[in-house]
Order: sequence, then structure tokens, then C-alpha cells
Amino acid sequence: MRARTILLLLVAILFAGGAYFFARSYLATERNRTIAEANPVALAKPSKSVLVAHDDIKRGQILRPEDMSWQVWPEGALDKNYIVLNGPPLPARTPEYYTGWVAENPITQGEPITEARIIAPGNRGFLAAVLRPGMLGMSVPVTVTSGVAGFLFPGDGVDVMLTFTVPASVFFTGAGGPPAVEHKAVETVLRDVRVIAIDQRLQSKAGEAVPAHTATLEVTPKQSEVIALASKIGELSLALRSLKPGAEKAVATGQAAAETNNQNSSDSSIPAKATCTIDSEVAPLLPKVIGEEGSCEAAAAAILRGSEKGSQSSAPPAPDKGS
Repeated sequence: MRARTILLLLVAILFAGGAYFFARSYLATERNRTIAEANPVALAKPSKSVLVAHDDIKRGQILRPEDMSWQVWPEGALDKNYIVLNGPPLPARTPEYYTGWVAENPITQGEPITEARIIAPGNRGFLAAVLRPGMLGMSVPVTVTSGVAGFLFPGDGVDVMLTFTVPASVFFTGAGGPPAVEHKAVETVLRDVRVIAIDQRLQSKAGEAVPAHTATLEVTPKQSEVIALASKIGELSLALRSLKPGAEKAVATGQAAAETNNQNSSDSSIPAKATCTIDSEVAPLLPKVIGEEGSCEAAAAAILRGSEKGSQSSAPPAPDKGS
């Protein structure tokens, strides 16, 4: 009888302990739920990445991948015209996709880019948007070598060089003088001209160099006349310029200062003093042309007329048939 009493007492104690711990756990859960309902946690709104201008983009600027970047944007502030990372439509809109497009209006740094503010190559108004006021678009023929082996892209700056033959009559030396010979020469006729198209392509595929047949340049009316005439004189070649600003100042400060003038109001990229290279400077075995090296204007040839000896400019008038 005594053992039965002790057993019942232990069972009662166990039930009482279990009820206590259950009630304590239930009360704690209810307290936490009440606190949570009174102070709800504000969930962060999801955000997406929007394509924006990495730097200020000017009107008529041909876009490159480095001109654009992705920026986190709150979804609540998204405009339907914004270009969203991994968003519709397909193919995916990336900075590489918009390479070669042109800005119709200025876009400030950090401002979202929309397709309403840029023009796709081939669309109406593209070339007009690329050209600055007062400028013209003019195409020049190029080859694999004269077109920088396919590494020439829209937006690059180039120098235009003319290779031509100098007739022997220019170096006429008179009776009894040494025989005159033809010379080859190359002259830089335009400096720092912007390329706006390669062939009929106004954009280029990323990482792909395509040899071109024509390059369309942005020029002033006077420069277009220079190119039209130079293409009839000899062969044109394009020399690619560095993208680093002010690179020319280290070479020729005065020349660079003249070239930085607004092309819309002047033709400062036409060299005021022509510089050229004569074939005799490259091949010493060829007859020399008397004159200052690198200066086309100073080139001269010796002239012998009977017992008199003198000098004459490299472009003298034709000799008198009666002399």
C-alpha cells in the first residue's frame, strides 16, 4: 500500500511538471506573436539594375560599351522605358548591344538611357544626328592596309594622308643638267577627322576586326573639297589617332592648339603648312630633292642654264621651248 501511494505521487508530480512547461512555452509563443503583430517588419522592396550613362554623353556621340553601365534602381521607381538588366525584350539589351547607336540629345552621367533618346544604325535620322551642325559626311575608299587592317571603328579619330607621284617636269634642271626623275611623296592633308561609319556599317561587332572598303568621315565643307581633290591626285590612307586627350600637345603644342578650335567655325584641321615625306628620304639611293627635310614648300632643285647656276622652287614654270 505504501509503494502504491509513492508511485501515484510520482506520476502526479510528472504531470504537474509537464503542464507547467507546456503552459510556459504556450505563453511565450503568444507573447512573441503579439509583439510581431504590433510591430510588423518592413520588407525591403526588390531592386533591379538599369542601364545609365557612365559619363556625360553629348548629342551626336557614337556610343561605346564604356559609355554605359548598370546601376541598381528601386523597382518602385522603374519607368517602363528604362532598359533593365536581363529584362525583355530579346535579345538581351546590353552595352554591347547599343554599341554604334548615337545619342539624339545629351544624356548626363547617371541618367537612365532609353531607346527614345538614342537612334539605331540604319534608322531614319541616324546620320543627321551623328553629324554636328555645319558638318558633312563624306566617304573615302580604303584598303586593308590604308584602313588600319580592319581596326578602324565609328567614333575613331584619324589623319588623312595622300600618296602621289611628283612628275619629273617639276624637277626640270635645264639643258646640260642631270636627268629629272619622278618622285613619290606622301602628305598629311587632314588631321583629327572623326569616322562616323565603316562601309555601310554604323556599328561593329564586339572583338571583331572587319576590313573595310569605304570609310565615311565627318568633315567641314572645305575639308570635303580637299578629300574630293586628293582622291583624284593619288591614294588616300587613314592613320588612327590615340583616344588619350591632349596626346598631340606633347608633340606640337602650337599645332594642337590650332586643332582644338571648333571645326564648325573653321577648317583648322587642314595643316597650315603642309608636311610631307619624299621617297629619297626613305631610300637613300634615289636622287635627292634639295630642300628642308619634311617641308614640301621648301623643296627645291638645282637648275643649270648654260654657264649660270642657281636654284628654283620645286614647282617652277614650264621651260621656254625657245631656250
